[in-house]
Amino acid sequence: MRAGMFKIVIPLLAVATSLAISAFLIAAAGRDPLLIYQKMFTMTFGSEYGTGQIVFRSTSLVLAGLAVAIPFRLKLFNIGGEGQMLAGAFSAALAGALLPPQTPPLVAVSFCTLSAVTAGASVALLSGWLKVRFGINEVISTIMLNFIVQACVGFLLAGSLSVPSTAHTHEIIPSAQIPPFSTVLGIWQKSPANFSTLFALAACFGLWFLVFKTVPGYEMRASGLHPEAAGYAGINTNSHIMKAMGIGGAMAGLAAANLVLGYKHYYESGLTDGIGFMGIAVALLAFAHPIWIIGSAVLFGFLQYGGLSVNAYVPKDIFLMVQAVTILMILILTKSFFRN
Repeated sequence: MRAGMFKIVIPLLAVATSLAISAFLIAAAGRDPLLIYQKMFTMTFGSEYGTGQIVFRSTSLVLAGLAVAIPFRLKLFNIGGEGQMLAGAFSAALAGALLPPQTPPLVAVSFCTLSAVTAGASVALLSGWLKVRFGINEVISTIMLNFIVQACVGFLLAGSLSVPSTAHTHEIIPSAQIPPFSTVLGIWQKSPANFSTLFALAACFGLWFLVFKTVPGYEMRASGLHPEAAGYAGINTNSHIMKAMGIGGAMAGLAAANLVLGYKHYYESGLTDGIGFMGIAVALLAFAHPIWIIGSAVLFGFLQYGGLSVNAYVPKDIFLMVQAVTILMILILTKSFFRN
């Protein structure tokens, strides 16, 4: 009971402390913190377009957070969300561009999404295999794979797979494009928010059910809490390591549905930069809980776009610092709690 209460109180304290520090920095920049915060809310949640921007950004952050959260259940640190997402986005773009123009929408979207998920999972599974087979720390392997994937995609993009004289692939076929909410429901006009948000929400609830309501989920959590005891009980911890890494990579790859199928409709250099690493922050703030990740992603999505919306008044870097301080406070407060 006490642990559950602190898992609610600690994130609230961390966010409050971060906002207080940012208020000090805003004041040091010669601006009124209350006025800046008011403008942030007005230009984000107080605006239809701003709300749509937060929904769009939060969708990618939810999936990036899940990419970290599921392996974390086994005490695995998947730092490779950046590379896994990049592989997924590039694969989805290629699949969508190569499909016949007359492909039905359901088939086209499913094929592109499956391509993205498979690419992301494959990169993560390689890291999991290196850990299981050779005992290589997943932090090292996932970081190195980020650079390898980035180099491979850069090489392919520099060749015949890109539109001449550009840094992006050919556009995916129209039937592979996920429609924005604005064209179907008439909400969040002119924003990039699209129906791939439903994929992210379904993933959160589906993984919550898997982790907390099924036998494989119980075995996964047991492998993370007490691997030796789980082994004595007949649980194959290596198998669960592979499963967790594969699921994490698949979630990172799924973010391509939001970025490529629902937004750009092609892959361009730098499309996924920073989102995978931000997923680490999202997962930590939510204590790696699949449902709590939704709220955590919305907060970071708000800080991201909110910082851009008031960039004319204060540097957006202030709100990047807020995100960093939030995570530091989470770590400090959690360490202090469990020490006591």
